[in-house]
Amino acid sequence: MNVVLPAPGEPLRMVAVHAHPDDESSKGAGSTARYAREGVEVTVITCTGGERGDILNPKLRGNAEIEADLPAVRREEMARAQEILGVQHEWLGFEDSGLPSGDPLPPLPEGSFATIPVQEAARPLVEAVRRLRPHVMTTYDENGGYPHPDHIQVHRISMAAFDLAADPEFAPELGEPWAIAKLYYINAFHRQRFAAIARYLREEGQPNEELEDMLLHFDERTDRLLTTRVDVRDYLQVRDDALRAHATQVDPEGPFFRIAHDVDTHAWGTDDYELRISRIGVELPETDLFAGIRHEEPERAQPEEGGWLDLVRSEGHESSSDGEGR
Repeated sequence: MNVVLPAPGEPLRMVAVHAHPDDESSKGAGSTARYAREGVEVTVITCTGGERGDILNPKLRGNAEIEADLPAVRREEMARAQEILGVQHEWLGFEDSGLPSGDPLPPLPEGSFATIPVQEAARPLVEAVRRLRPHVMTTYDENGGYPHPDHIQVHRISMAAFDLAADPEFAPELGEPWAIAKLYYINAFHRQRFAAIARYLREEGQPNEELEDMLLHFDERTDRLLTTRVDVRDYLQVRDDALRAHATQVDPEGPFFRIAHDVDTHAWGTDDYELRISRIGVELPETDLFAGIRHEEPERAQPEEGGWLDLVRSEGHESSSDGEGR
């Protein structure tokens, strides 16, 4: 399989695949904003329009104008968030599946994103990959980050498109084959980060009871593997501004915004990823999604001994060059 790396002077390219408008601003937003400002061609691909979402901002509930056409409002919110992040954006065009509840769970709406066979649903993503020719793709893990059917479907079609886009025998009408060099899972909400922040606050004499209670619900045995941590300390405000642009979807006083930037900067300060598949040789851990792809590696903050570098080493993933990320 021919992996084409960028020529000298050619821009780096990445696609970030997400389920709904607002996901791009709550998962990996700091790193996409950083890369866009560094000259990387970053494209966010949103699979659905969020048509079956709710109004989660208590200050906007009951707003008749918003409720009359929530999908249109969410498209406007997405456009504002895109501008703030500085990325390109494409809709994949599928219909939100909603988040079913009840016992037993009701069937998903017919024709919604999560009900479509994976290879069929992957076709527009294959077309986008072949046209955009990214060097890196980011997506969700096998559990979707959380078990929303659309998030799980994002994982499935991303994995399928990673393979199918490179297969010259698959759907030649969708464009020339393109082999993405590296595929990452976004590890946005994980115990390690929250534990580090809670520990820092305790050491500063400012324990956060809400955070401590939340940590009781995590199981260390299910910690995600963090192979790659991108320094986003200078982009925390951009991340928050992009998320607030999705005004119907977030409470501006809610838990997303309760960790002060100076606390996050001192205690953690990175967007975290798991390198799941690499078609080039890699050395872990990384501080850059484009490690091994760039012609000139930028100077980036290095992890401190006793911190996340040791965490990765303890998992037995200090380095790899056999083409697999784990």
